Amino acid sequence: MAHFPERRSLSRRLKPYFTVFDPALSLILFLLLCVGLVTLSSAGHDFPGRLEGQMRNILAAFVFMWVAAIVPPQTLLRLAVPVYTFGVALLLAVAAVGTIKKGARRWLHVGVDIQPSEIMKIAAPLMLAWYFQTRAGLLKWQSFVVAAVLLGIPFGLIAKQPDLGTALLVGGSGFYVIFLAGLSWKALGALFVAGCAALPVAWSMMHDYQRERVMTLIDPTSDPLGKGFHIIQSTIAIGSGGVSGKGYMKGTQAYLEFIPERTTDFIFSVYSEEFGLVGNLVLLFLYLLLIGRAMMIAANAPNLFTRLLAGAIAMMFFTYAFINMGMVSGILPVVGVPLPFMSYGGTALITLGLCSGILMSIQRHRKLVQT
Repeated sequence: MAHFPERRSLSRRLKPYFTVFDPALSLILFLLLCVGLVTLSSAGHDFPGRLEGQMRNILAAFVFMWVAAIVPPQTLLRLAVPVYTFGVALLLAVAAVGTIKKGARRWLHVGVDIQPSEIMKIAAPLMLAWYFQTRAGLLKWQSFVVAAVLLGIPFGLIAKQPDLGTALLVGGSGFYVIFLAGLSWKALGALFVAGCAALPVAWSMMHDYQRERVMTLIDPTSDPLGKGFHIIQSTIAIGSGGVSGKGYMKGTQAYLEFIPERTTDFIFSVYSEEFGLVGNLVLLFLYLLLIGRAMMIAANAPNLFTRLLAGAIAMMFFTYAFINMGMVSGILPVVGVPLPFMSYGGTALITLGLCSGILMSIQRHRKLVQT
């Protein structure tokens, strides 16, 4: 009996570490992961161990999400500059002594091969949110120029590897922070016009395989057995699903192995073929709930830093889903972006887990401030 108070005291001390998860966000993530595992079990029927590997990836992402949810936003604010600096240093190391695979220098060997560009998906918006927090109330047009430079450094280093897909995600996540910080619509319009004017220059600077992807998007039938094979087979799978789909594990495009990368970038094709338009609407609804919950957390965040960071993460979720669904549907070039919480893979899932944990930390500490 004498030990009961100590046990109650220990449980009281540990309780905050087990109540860090936002119930609404956790439920949405759980549903998306369940849909992903069900689809992966069908898409990866001829990939032994793929389902078990994804479950290990989910466990690792859960651990990272839990850690991020525990860390208070004030600590994230202090870590912003060191994490960004470390990430840029790794990208410079990749440019100098990185490992080359399939013609791209994207990896750094440190006992195992790591891809430092993944760090910048979080480090870039974290750094920019810190920068605007330090400039709160003092923003001038020069502030946005400095922010653009801070974003342009990792964007340029990643694009040079070349890794256009990751560069777009990093650039997008950083741009959302700049936009939410108060970038005027006039400036946004000017950037759009300048971007359109720079298209010929950008085209001349693109690698051959990147130009081929754009031309394949315009006319995939020009090389149906080569560069256009991915898009053609993917759109056939999506269209053949019809309204209600062919049924679970009854997708012929997947089971006859016509869909390439069907457990990773093109898993949406498998899902669409098996569950049809109805299934797609359900999946879109889940992503809308995810983005909406993240935006709600951003709107209720206690300060500028947390509002910008949460808003950027919400739009990052949107960017992942939009680019992936767009490229497998044939309306965007294939750039190798996974479908969030569904595609097989450890690195991207851990990154998404960290982002979800940061959202939970922002929401939790808002409640603590209010109480």
